[in-house]
Amino acid sequence: MSNVRPKNMIVIMSDQHNKHMLGCYGNPVIETPNIDALATRGVRFTDAYCNNPVCVPSRSSMVTGQYSHTHGYWDNAHAYGGGEDSFGTKLHQNGYTVTTIGKMHLRNDSAETGFHDQRIPLHMVNGIGDVYGSIRDKKIARPQFLKALESAGPGETDYTRYDREITRQAREYLLHEAPSKEKPFVLYLGFVSPHFPLTVPQEYFDKYINQSLVKPIQSDPEQWPSHPVLNDYRRYCNMEHVSSEVAQRALATYYGMCTFLDDQIGTVLNALQEAGLEEDTRILYTTDHGDTMGEHGLFFKSTMYEGSVGVPMILAGSDLPQHTVSSALVSLIDLYPTILDSVGLSSFYAEERLPGNSLFEVLIDPSLHNRPVFSEYHAFGSYTSQFMLRLGPYKYIHYVGEPSQLFNLENDPDELHDLCSQSAYAGVLESMEQHLRSIVDPEALAQQAKASQLQLLETYGGEEEFLKGFKPALFSPIPKGV
Repeated sequence: MSNVRPKNMIVIMSDQHNKHMLGCYGNPVIETPNIDALATRGVRFTDAYCNNPVCVPSRSSMVTGQYSHTHGYWDNAHAYGGGEDSFGTKLHQNGYTVTTIGKMHLRNDSAETGFHDQRIPLHMVNGIGDVYGSIRDKKIARPQFLKALESAGPGETDYTRYDREITRQAREYLLHEAPSKEKPFVLYLGFVSPHFPLTVPQEYFDKYINQSLVKPIQSDPEQWPSHPVLNDYRRYCNMEHVSSEVAQRALATYYGMCTFLDDQIGTVLNALQEAGLEEDTRILYTTDHGDTMGEHGLFFKSTMYEGSVGVPMILAGSDLPQHTVSSALVSLIDLYPTILDSVGLSSFYAEERLPGNSLFEVLIDPSLHNRPVFSEYHAFGSYTSQFMLRLGPYKYIHYVGEPSQLFNLENDPDELHDLCSQSAYAGVLESMEQHLRSIVDPEALAQQAKASQLQLLETYGGEEEFLKGFKPALFSPIPKGV
C-alpha cells in the first residue's frame, strides 16, 4: 500500500480518444492545451491500455477492477449492473461521497451498481444495449459505420449539447457542493466526445479542415496489414470504400472533437481552481478505449492496435511529481484501487486481490512497472475472440483459430513489423503465449462468450427472428430531458 495522504479525486473519462491525438502525446498539430497542462502538472503514462476495446465491457471492467471474462461483460449487450462490488460500492459503504455526471454505460442507474448519486447518466438503452453486436459471424455487416465517416463535418448534435451540460453540472458541483464535503469526495465525469457521430461545432472544424494533419500509420490501401480477422473487420465496417477525401474530412472532424473535449475539461479545471480545491484534489484523465481513425487501414475500435486498445492516462495533483513521463505498464483496471487509495481506503482493495494496482503504488515501486497488461475482445466485427498481452517491449495478440501477431513496441512503436514468422522470435512467441495462458484459456473463453451471446439472442427467438426489421444504432442516445 502506498499510504498516500487522503485527498479528493476527480476522474475524467472521455469516449474513444486516440492518445495520438493529444499534444502531450506528441501530436504537433492538435490543440489540447488543458489536457497538456494537466500532464505538465503530473504524470503521463505512455503505455496505458484498456482491458477491452469497446465501450460497455471496458467501463464494466473499470468500475469493478475485474477483467471482462470474470463476470461475462462480453460486448455492448452484457454490462455491469451490480452483483459484485464496484469502487462506488466501497466508497458508499465507508461513508464517502461519489458523484457521477455523464456517461457510465453500465446496465442501468440502479443503486446496486454502488453509484447512488448519478446525474444525467447515459447507460445501455432500456438496460438492453447493442444486441446486434452479439451476432458474430461473417454474414453480418454494419454499413452505418461508413456512413458515420461520410457524414463527418461541422454542426451540433445531442452529444455536443450533452457534453456541455456535463461541464455545466460539474462546474456547479465544484463551486457549490464540493467545498462543504467533510470527507474526500470522488467526482466521476463521463464525456462522450470524441465518440461519433463525427460532428463538431463549426469553429472547431475550421481549425483543422485545411491543415496538414499527421497522416495515420499505414493508411494507404497498399500499406494495409493483411490478417483474416482485420480483413473481415474492414468488410464488416465497409472500410474498403472509404475514400481519401472522406478519411481526411473525418480526421479533421475528429481533431476538432478532441479540441472541443479539451475546452470542456478546461472549464472543469478552472472551476476546481475557482472553488479553492485544487491543492486538495487529484485528477485522473483517461478514456474507455481509442479509435484508430485510419491507422492500419482501420477505423473505430475493436482491434488490438495501439490506436484502439491503447489509452491516454494522466494523473495529476499537488503532491505528485510534475513534468513526469512514466513507461510503467498500466491499464483501466488500475483505476479501482487508485480511486480508493486517493481517498484513504487502500486497505479495502488490498483485501480483494484485484488484478490491478494503485497508480500511486506503481509510481513508488519499480517492481510493478513491468506487470503484464491484458486485454480481450469478444464483440461486434470479430468472428473470433482476440486476446492481447503486453509484457516488457513485446505485445502479443492471440486470435482464436487464426494466426497470432507479435510486435516489439520498443523498436517498432508503429506496429509495422509482425515478428511471428521470424524464427529468431520463436522463443519470445512461445513465452508470451504461455504467459497469456496462465491468465486465461483463450479457446474456452471464446466458446463461453459465443454461448452467452447465442443465449441472449434466443431470448429474441434466435438470430433470424431478431434481425427481422432490426436497424442497428451507431451510438447510445443521451438521457431524456438533457
